[in-house]
Amino acid sequence: MKGEESAGGLRIIGPDIAYRRIVFVNVVFLGPAGAGDRGWVLVDAGLPASRGAIVEAAEGRFGPGARPSAILLTHGHFDHVGVLEDLAADWDAPVFAHPLEHPYLNGTAAYPAPDPGVGGGLLARLSPLFPTKPVDVADRLAPLPQDGTVPTLPGWRWIHTPGHAPGHVSFWRESDRTLVAGDAFVTTAQESAYAALTQEPELHGPPMYLTTAWDDARRSVEALAALQPDRVVTGHGRPLQGPEMRRALDTLARDFDAVAIPRSGRYVAEPAAPQDGSAYRPA
Repeated sequence: MKGEESAGGLRIIGPDIAYRRIVFVNVVFLGPAGAGDRGWVLVDAGLPASRGAIVEAAEGRFGPGARPSAILLTHGHFDHVGVLEDLAADWDAPVFAHPLEHPYLNGTAAYPAPDPGVGGGLLARLSPLFPTKPVDVADRLAPLPQDGTVPTLPGWRWIHTPGHAPGHVSFWRESDRTLVAGDAFVTTAQESAYAALTQEPELHGPPMYLTTAWDDARRSVEALAALQPDRVVTGHGRPLQGPEMRRALDTLARDFDAVAIPRSGRYVAEPAAPQDGSAYRPA
């Protein structure tokens, strides 16, 4: 499910959903073509130095100067907030995230160190070089509503899907069974640089080198599989849809311990404690 390509390098996969791949990570745009200023929402904010690509895609889809009504974050890892500070300021847009991600978004806490010991390929080995320090959008940061609704997006709800990050969330629309899953699971073998670049579609658990609570990650995949989505857009890899995708997601949930959890790694036996010292208790 590659989608139709449009202006700004976007892939259109539905009347009001599109994405752009930034090297190896996806940025998602929710809203109909031509929605105009404040008529759409951005999900995640790409890699460092990707501001121009994201703005180009947004203006090609929604119109010149079109700003989002909000920026939603699945989580705060470096490849999902690379230009968050710049975009939030340029667009004067509110940023919504789960409260457990706020320490990593308001400048107060760094993520636990990546785990190169999980194996799987070059990206895993290079992971100690990935930045873990927080960004700071405290002046625009707000919690996602406790009732599960998504600001400015009627018909969508957010689901807490921790494991890859304490406050990781996914976004779900029941009407057409569309799931924006972030990194709760992905559709490419993200540990391998070759797979990350070629994007051969196949379901995998969350990127292993940055996942710090594997029991939570399993429960999150089980919860998402139970939704029986018809279309999934993940943080890494191509969107997938249909019965074959659902069967693969069911298999991933059922066999998670065998196929998703690495055989070794610093967080396999014991989840990481948050860097700010607070207790991590998934909601």
